[in-house]
Amino acid sequence: MCRKNTGNQDQQHSEIGYGVMNANRIHSMKWRYIRQQVFFVTVRLSALIIALALGGILLYIIINGIGAISWDFISMPPTDSMTKGGIMPAIVGTLYLTIGAIAIGLPLGVVSAIYLTEYARQGRIIRIIKVGINCLAGVPSVVFGLFGLGFFVVFLKFGSSILAGSLTLSFLIMPTIIGASEEALKAVPQTFREASLALGVSKWQTTLRIVLPTALPGILTGSILGIGRAAGETAPIMFTAAAYFTAKLPGSIFDEVMALPYHIYVLATAGTNIEQTRPLQYGTVLVLVALVLGIDLIAIVIRSYMRKQKRW
Repeated sequence: MCRKNTGNQDQQHSEIGYGVMNANRIHSMKWRYIRQQVFFVTVRLSALIIALALGGILLYIIINGIGAISWDFISMPPTDSMTKGGIMPAIVGTLYLTIGAIAIGLPLGVVSAIYLTEYARQGRIIRIIKVGINCLAGVPSVVFGLFGLGFFVVFLKFGSSILAGSLTLSFLIMPTIIGASEEALKAVPQTFREASLALGVSKWQTTLRIVLPTALPGILTGSILGIGRAAGETAPIMFTAAAYFTAKLPGSIFDEVMALPYHIYVLATAGTNIEQTRPLQYGTVLVLVALVLGIDLIAIVIRSYMRKQKRW
């Protein structure tokens, strides 16, 4: 009888223990589910707030600037102390500066990323260089503008010109391009390199024909970010390339130009007719946003096409 009672008690204790464990497990699962739902709601709410903020800004710009958009506004130079007329020289100048910055910054950034990723022996010096590149990505643009003024405009005697402005902008966007290119190159599977080298292909041919084409869509992501920043910066071109006013289009890379960001700054701060030029300000902002989005869209289409060509 004592043994029987002891066995029953042990069984009861065991059932109680299992019940407590199951209750704790269910309680823990409920809390994990609640935390997961809270996280999902927070993420979705954050994305919604960002989307609404971006949509609100774009809507505000469109509402205030659409009235100024016309063919004359796009194709004519400014007149009457920039209170009337169009922004054609500023559009052309912005295109020249942006294309020049990408033409200089993209090859140099990609080559630098290839060296740091594929050829450099990883050590303390390379880590210091990478930290320096990351720090440069956060340096205020006005610092790059002062660097461009002192080095390209004064020391190299390029003057205030498209060349000086493009070089300054290329240095500004290069850290972004290097960072994106490094990540794209690291994302290429190591087996691609090993298979190519096993077939007797040299290191530089493997990099040029296998690694670089595979990483190119990711590299274009960096160029897209660079385009947006190069086209929208004011401080660097203010010191190196932008003219307050010029009605003629540039004839060489040593001419200074009007640019949309600086033109917006001038319209918003200079003179006594700020309210009179308010529609022109928003119209210019709308053109700048459309120009940047158009260039980015072209780059995105090219990137999507290249990604579709991948067979892995």
